[in-house]
Amino acid sequence: MNNNIILNVDSYKTSHYLQYPPGAEIVSSYIESRGGDYDYSLFFGLQMFLKHYLTQPILPADIEEADDVLTAHGVPFNRTGWQYILDVHGGYLPVEIQAVPEGTIMPISNVLVQMQNTDPYCPWLTSYLETALLRAVWYPTTVATRSNVCRKIIQSALEETADNQQGLDFKLHDFGARGVSSMETAAIGGAAHLLNFMGTDTISGILALRKYYGADMPGFSIPAAEHSTITCWGHDHEGDAYANMLEQFSGADKIVAVVSDSYDLFHAIEKFWGGSLREQVINNGGTVVIRPDSGNPVDIVCATIQRLMDQFGSRENSKGFRVLPDYIRVIQGDGISPEMISHILEAMKSKRLSAENIAFGMGGELLQKVNRDTMQFAMKASAIQIHGHWQEVYKDPVTDNDKRSKRGRLALMLDKQGSLQTIRESELGYSINKLETVYRNGKLLRDEQFECIRQRVIVN
Repeated sequence: MNNNIILNVDSYKTSHYLQYPPGAEIVSSYIESRGGDYDYSLFFGLQMFLKHYLTQPILPADIEEADDVLTAHGVPFNRTGWQYILDVHGGYLPVEIQAVPEGTIMPISNVLVQMQNTDPYCPWLTSYLETALLRAVWYPTTVATRSNVCRKIIQSALEETADNQQGLDFKLHDFGARGVSSMETAAIGGAAHLLNFMGTDTISGILALRKYYGADMPGFSIPAAEHSTITCWGHDHEGDAYANMLEQFSGADKIVAVVSDSYDLFHAIEKFWGGSLREQVINNGGTVVIRPDSGNPVDIVCATIQRLMDQFGSRENSKGFRVLPDYIRVIQGDGISPEMISHILEAMKSKRLSAENIAFGMGGELLQKVNRDTMQFAMKASAIQIHGHWQEVYKDPVTDNDKRSKRGRLALMLDKQGSLQTIRESELGYSINKLETVYRNGKLLRDEQFECIRQRVIVN
């Protein structure tokens, strides 16, 4: 993909340098989530963007390419402005970016990021970067928030129906790599999910965290079957396919997952897992995870767990809920969404089945079935300096009060209740501004390690 930041823009932005009032020197803009599906956001992903795009200078070839493309495209090109950045700033963008620490969980309608140009000859630059910067924030933050919502749902169910929280970090597995629009999407979204859980099959997310956040190994997976590796054995040798999975991958402290509904899930449970392979399952030394992959998820999960209990028995925990033996569990990866997780766990609870019995896998619902409106993200100009004097910038459409924007240079402080609150920078007084400068004029000023960010999420 093209890394030319000049072309990482909506077409109409290229004409905006001619639209500012005379004497404009500095434009300040901010990013926020205005609402949507969730009442809080888990901020993440800005550091990836800054390292990949803004710590590299633009080059003469970038200006030439942009001139050729945009002129042919039929829109103005601010060649003088970009050449000025190249000549005066060595190609590094003269902007300052402030942000809350990544991993911060905060109420919606608060400033997450604030940016202004640092060179008064480049007031057009702030809003020019909106396309790239907003996308770099809304997508990973939305995925991280959705994943965090799932963690809270599962954690609540464990608190109600289990003796402890063991295994929570692996209760939602990322199956989303094949269901997204690009490898870059998988990398960014996959990285965001790992703030909340440690189970993933999205290797590109792991690579992103190793490259941009100094992670060692932030996510883990296990050997698992797919339908093709079972059905290639043929219907008459279904049991042999399952036996091979145990032979190849089971053992002391090992976990193996086997999709078991290529033909008849309940037949497989009764004839093979609880029949011919029963002793191997019991004595394998690790855990065999049975995966249904079709049918109504609520009904299938409860029925699968109950059928396995019929074959292998169960114990009752201290809270009166039934739990499968440690050597066998269930994972549901078909049709999973935050709402479906909640429905499944509620159904299990009504049948006295502990949440210990189940883990979930989520694909497109986690990484792809989101958009900018999921959390109503927006980037808006809020202040402009003209001839040395600051004035507020805002929109306030009479047809939609929800789109009213904030005014002035902004700051973020803790109120008396300990909640983050957006105020004008001029009102900060002696309070500490929770917005920290993370980037200025080509230099990354805050470089956080992934484990520190993950720990911030856990504490919150």
